[in-house]
Amino acid sequence: MFWKALIVGLIGVFAMFDSRLLGRENFEQPLIISTLVGLALGDPAKGLMVGATLQLVSMGIVAVGAAAPPDMVLGSVVASAFAILSHTSAQAALTVALPVAVLGQLVAIVVRMLFSSFNSLVEKAIDDGKFRKARSYHIVYGPIIYGLLYFIPIFFAIYLGTDAVTALVKMIPAWLTNGLTLASKILPAYGFALLMSTMIDKKNAVYLFLGFFIAAYGKMSVISVAIFAVILVIILNKFMNNNGNNDSGSSAKDNSLDDLEEL
Repeated sequence: MFWKALIVGLIGVFAMFDSRLLGRENFEQPLIISTLVGLALGDPAKGLMVGATLQLVSMGIVAVGAAAPPDMVLGSVVASAFAILSHTSAQAALTVALPVAVLGQLVAIVVRMLFSSFNSLVEKAIDDGKFRKARSYHIVYGPIIYGLLYFIPIFFAIYLGTDAVTALVKMIPAWLTNGLTLASKILPAYGFALLMSTMIDKKNAVYLFLGFFIAAYGKMSVISVAIFAVILVIILNKFMNNNGNNDSGSSAKDNSLDDLEEL
């Protein structure tokens, strides 16, 4: 069991690095990461089935701004490994994936609070002229800490068993869970505010409010709003191209008149 836990832990670290070092190649998706776990443990079919089930669950989980959603990478790795090692169904893996994903969410919030303290350390290193040390906080320390925070829970979850994981989740105090949950609900608003402060100006603010009112009062889904936005972009693009052609035609006509006047 030690070697299996070691291999699965390394797969979890690899999936975590996907969006942080590898440019987001989608290895962190539950469908792919569960299949990789299945290949490592000798049952890719079971891994694929578990991944497909968890992929449906994760489709509604989106990280916005500084918000920390349930960690489906952690949940998918542990759940698929348990389903394969204990010979349970893909549906039964959900009972393991969701608690582990919520536990990963709580850990992510604490880690991001820890990483925010790195800013003062980086500034101090820069002021002291230690630029290599300042760069190491991002390139070295960050990936190492994140890697350990994924490897250690996955390794011990597989090595100790599902009962230990469930008991650990139940040990978390309700006040701590509620407080972190409340913080995770506030962070999306803060994240949206940060995004809008850099993206929104007088020219495109009207489109933001248009999309908001269509979704809020028109009771349209996200897909419907996206289709409407694509149609609007096509119409505006054609309108702007027509205006550009008219302006170029007018300028060409003016140039020809200037040539005649010179004659």
